[in-house]
Amino acid sequence: MAVVLIGGGARSGKSRYALELARKRGTRLAFIATATRMDADYSARIDRHRADRGDEFETIEEPVEVGEAIRNCAADAIVVDCLTLWLSNIWRSDVAAHTERLIAAASASAASVIFVTNEVGCGIHPESEAGRRFRDLAGFLNQRMGTAAEEVYWMVFGQPLRVK
Repeated sequence: MAVVLIGGGARSGKSRYALELARKRGTRLAFIATATRMDADYSARIDRHRADRGDEFETIEEPVEVGEAIRNCAADAIVVDCLTLWLSNIWRSDVAAHTERLIAAASASAASVIFVTNEVGCGIHPESEAGRRFRDLAGFLNQRMGTAAEEVYWMVFGQPLRVK
């Protein structure tokens, strides 16, 4: 079907818009969650996201092998939320190879695959070398995914702007 990328800053409406797009693209809906329950705050965020999408989405928790989860998913539309958290789970490995496998799986899918990502390059310059490396990797990941996607949206103040 289509590979879609939705990016923007924190709390810009990315996830909400991704769910809206998915609902418009089919009835068999899946949500691949890349977050893990690190602490009480993240657990609350995960629970809030689950409540927002309701029972209509099958939830698949997969922090690393997202491409494999896409290949094994029988859905009309799949939301992957989010690439930045996925990157935080793999950033000490071969990110380029992981990214190419992910793009191949999404491109081969019969479903619309809707990726959510954070724009981390518009914020504060990271103090640490590790922070700068992560920011750079996120920028390269977002560029590669944007190139591979048929549709790209930038979320600003809860409003989607179509970029591609």
